[in-house]
Amino acid sequence: MSTISMKVDFGRPICKLHAWIAFGGGHGVVPEEAYWNSVFPNNSMPKALKDILPAAKYDRGLERIDNNSQGNDEEFYDWSGKSYRTGSDMFYDWSDELRVFYDWSDEPRGNNEGQHFYDWSSERSNELRGDNRDAFYVWSSESSNKFRANNDDGSGNNVDETVFFFPKDLRSGKLVKLPALTTSDKTPFLHDRVAKSIPFSSDELPEILNHFSVRPQTKEANLISKTVKGCERVAMKGEDKFCATSLESFIDSSISHLGKQIQLLSTELSKETNNSLFIIAKGMQDMGENELVCHKMKYPRAVFLCHSIDKTTVYKVPLVGRDGTKANALAVCHKDTSAWNPKHMAFRILKVKPGTVPICHFLVKDALIWVSN
Repeated sequence: MSTISMKVDFGRPICKLHAWIAFGGGHGVVPEEAYWNSVFPNNSMPKALKDILPAAKYDRGLERIDNNSQGNDEEFYDWSGKSYRTGSDMFYDWSDELRVFYDWSDEPRGNNEGQHFYDWSSERSNELRGDNRDAFYVWSSESSNKFRANNDDGSGNNVDETVFFFPKDLRSGKLVKLPALTTSDKTPFLHDRVAKSIPFSSDELPEILNHFSVRPQTKEANLISKTVKGCERVAMKGEDKFCATSLESFIDSSISHLGKQIQLLSTELSKETNNSLFIIAKGMQDMGENELVCHKMKYPRAVFLCHSIDKTTVYKVPLVGRDGTKANALAVCHKDTSAWNPKHMAFRILKVKPGTVPICHFLVKDALIWVSN
């Protein structure tokens, strides 16, 4: 795979208006869902993606949303992308601190030495509190954990969070702790035409902050800056990457990288649960190496950083929770880590060096993966 530099794609090859009309626009189908149906008529949209569509139904003025057939419960959407409110005044907390920033690539270097980017492997230790402790949980018989979790395996033994591990541990009967499967980020996409109208570059950060009514030098401003810079960073050796700020660009850019014969995978749970302990069940599926792993970034509206890394295999992993919850989780194994930052936490956890052994990790609930059919 050739290495290309990062791009942010806001375009779309198929007319969204035509797709909306063809698939019943104005009758409970938002343009994004109609667009999906026009591109993938035989594949239903995964719930994880449907949950973050920007709105349910809107009138011709594109200002009012009405989800209730009786007209008693209205939702209003600010089409500038600044705010979203339901009847219960629920605001999406896109800026919560349960995310990790870490640069896992061989960038940055030089003047950017202090930059960090999202570590899509864990939702534990964070840099935002100013706490530099190794506050991540380790799944490794050779390692110890300074900060014990509150869960145990039923026998009184503490269980460490599953972060990075070796391929031999991805097997049926293995106990894993995956708190990242119990939470999700519902921050919605912007509509494509709105996303295209908003700047998305470090040089235009003041305009971005002004658009979303975010004050400079605040936690939210820092998160926005980190996400934009993470999307702008140069792809490392063997990596192909892009960022998508609307569902249309998410679909179109993925097709341009993998072709149209693709399917979208997401983590699936039989029910919502607070239980984080699971046993790997039988029936794990190897989904191949032609993939795009998409990580949801911290931003006022949904932004996905999608990348494909050479010699990376995707697995669908069936799980059974301690409370009976069944799940299909997503895991990836990287066979070549030689281009990773030597300071990547995976090497610290597993006590190995870049490029020496394959390294695996589960994906958080919000991550999505495109694979070839």
